[in-house]
Amino acid sequence: MEDKLHQFFKENDFDVFVPHQGHLNRFQRKLEAPKKPKKPSFFWMGIAASVVLVLGFYLGSYQQKNTYDLADVSPKMAEAQNFFVTTINQELKEVEQYRSLETEIVIEDSLNEIEELEDQYKALVKELSKRENKHQIIREMIQNYQQRLDVLEKLLLRLELQQNPTKLEILEDEII
Repeated sequence: MEDKLHQFFKENDFDVFVPHQGHLNRFQRKLEAPKKPKKPSFFWMGIAASVVLVLGFYLGSYQQKNTYDLADVSPKMAEAQNFFVTTINQELKEVEQYRSLETEIVIEDSLNEIEELEDQYKALVKELSKRENKHQIIREMIQNYQQRLDVLEKLLLRLELQQNPTKLEILEDEII
């Protein structure tokens, strides 16, 4: 065994020279130097971002496939939804014509009420895709649209009366 060890040292040329002057000092400085925090490489961050995007797109498309809207029930319901959405958008444009400093509070209160109704509608859409009793939910969805239109009609009437108080008509003790 000793012969193999001697033969190994003879065959391989080992560095037996003395290091350059100041080598020990340079080595010591490198050891004592404060270590820089290692930042994750952009390569791995890019991969992580790609995975998040792919997962997001997948979950988004999966969610879209599992939700039904009023228009998905039947062509008549699609027509009804289109009517309500168009009418609501027209009345919202009309409301915007009345917007001023005097009417801002009234308009914002009504728009907040409409937002609450929209949130209720979104909950109904989720229920529509889950529950079996679809007729009841469809009725509630249509009532929700009607409630939004009622809020907008009352708002428009209030704004019109606020702008032109002379249009106030009293019929049988009822303000119209």
